[in-house]
Amino acid sequence: MNRYDDRYQAGKILADQLKSYANNPDVLILALPRGGVPVAYEIAKALSAPLDIFVVRKLGVPHHEELAFGAIASSEATVYNQDIIQAYQLSASDINAVLLKERNELARRESKYRGSKPFPDLHDKIIILVDDGIATGATMRVAIKALRHQYPQRIVLAVPVAAISVLEELSHLVDEIVCPIKPQDLYAVGAWYDNFSQTLDEEVFKLLEHN
Repeated sequence: MNRYDDRYQAGKILADQLKSYANNPDVLILALPRGGVPVAYEIAKALSAPLDIFVVRKLGVPHHEELAFGAIASSEATVYNQDIIQAYQLSASDINAVLLKERNELARRESKYRGSKPFPDLHDKIIILVDDGIATGATMRVAIKALRHQYPQRIVLAVPVAAISVLEELSHLVDEIVCPIKPQDLYAVGAWYDNFSQTLDEEVFKLLEHN
């Protein structure tokens, strides 16, 4: 396989490679919204596992927002890429301005998607952590860091596509990685999908409701 039709097809392909986790009461599927939710939905459906979300926000370099200098999670875990910060000579005020903006967006999404529903207890759970692809790995690193504080039994990283160098870095942080497409050079996650249209909030709500 060289590319995916869309996120749903990617989720079905991942689910097939995760069959050993089917019907296990300890398994919980955690999706990074918004793009990870359609992928995770198909995995959760195929494995008969509950689906939830884990909100993480990338910290983008001003005027180069697609380039991450770090990421934050709702548990206040923060990861920085010092190489990017130094390369772009980001000041403390630059960093704090982006942090404030992304914390506000993180809080909005947490409230909007979860509402009054409590976050699940992850202690001794097998977490299958899902996104639609990994570019720099900054978002995924902060997600893993935050999840480790919840003492899960196991963290399985499941993504449709990621650069092999990034997967090698992340392999030290998780117990297992499932990733069907591992290019040497990723360029952009969307390049590996025929349809990579933005996942809207309404789609996220619908998929979470039908779980």
